[in-house]
Amino acid sequence: MKPHLVYLVTEDWYFVSHRLVLAEAARAAGWEVTVVTRCTQAWHEIEAAGIAVVPLAMDRRGLNPYGLAREVVALARIYRRLRPDVVHHVALRPVVVGSLAARLARVSRVISAIAGLGYVWTERSSLVSGGSFGWLRLTLGGVLRLALARGAVIVQNPDDLEAVAALGVARQRLHLIPGAGVDVSRFTHQPEPDGMPVVLMASRLLRDKGVAEFVAAARALRGRARFVLAGAPDEGNPASVTADELAAWVREGAIDWWGSRANMPEVLSQAHIVCLPSSYREGLPKVLLEAMACGRACVTTDTPGCRDAVRHGDNGLLVPERDAEALAAAIGVLLENAPMRHKMGARGRERAIAEFSTDRVITATLALYPRPVRSGETEVR
Repeated sequence: MKPHLVYLVTEDWYFVSHRLVLAEAARAAGWEVTVVTRCTQAWHEIEAAGIAVVPLAMDRRGLNPYGLAREVVALARIYRRLRPDVVHHVALRPVVVGSLAARLARVSRVISAIAGLGYVWTERSSLVSGGSFGWLRLTLGGVLRLALARGAVIVQNPDDLEAVAALGVARQRLHLIPGAGVDVSRFTHQPEPDGMPVVLMASRLLRDKGVAEFVAAARALRGRARFVLAGAPDEGNPASVTADELAAWVREGAIDWWGSRANMPEVLSQAHIVCLPSSYREGLPKVLLEAMACGRACVTTDTPGCRDAVRHGDNGLLVPERDAEALAAAIGVLLENAPMRHKMGARGRERAIAEFSTDRVITATLALYPRPVRSGETEVR
């Protein structure tokens, strides 16, 4: 009988883009794998990979305690039915809901993966001193402390490691694994295309991701490059830009909008510079890793996660968050200096292979899955 591994994520499309390769590797290593998630558009891709899918409606942002309690109870029922040997919860809400449900269902082996600390930790007010989000951080800090009280905890960057350690999580339970990794055989180094340079921002179109600053930089550098947004508004997220705003920017001629794109290697091959001016508390942005693997110089913010992918002057440039003027200046430097761009792009490819490849991430993560000892078996350590 195979040991049973269950992943909990909020969205099926997120699992496909960030964790499906890991789940396939776990299955190949002898695990029975199930994904519990909200089923919208991509669940069939998960099932096509031979992985079972169990639907669970989760609210990504709502903090209503009654809503959370309903999710915990519903998930506990699922866990009692599935009887997993290991559960792997990915991102803050699944970590909180999943950990509480695992206690109710008496699941003993829990992996908690923090994929960035999110919008509550984005605000500049400190956890201790208060500010507009201080009370919320204190509340969530207490809930997280409870949720992370047992099992291995995965973080994606050193800043998050220190923040989670400050919640009282023992350092021997903390594991720094750099994001979802990047498939360096699929994302390959392509020469820059001919014609006017393209500056690409590929992301969910949220204000916290720096869309407004990107548009402002496009206005400042009008005529020197094509500025392209690839991605879609995130309905239900109050930080999302609106369809009307997008349409106005396109009419103005500030940006081109390519919408959501599935084939990211092809999209990145059309860019000269990749930009992510995020002020969101990222884990390790996958688009930056993909851009690096494709040999593209990056411009991003000097914030947790972003600065761990991009080193200033090495494989790209860092700018202060929410600073459209600095963003435009950094992009302008790379537009004027193609040799610098190419050198940074080559360096990014080197780092993607050496530090962020999917193979490295999979190996480190599978090592955290303790295989249960069955009757008649001898545990090998």
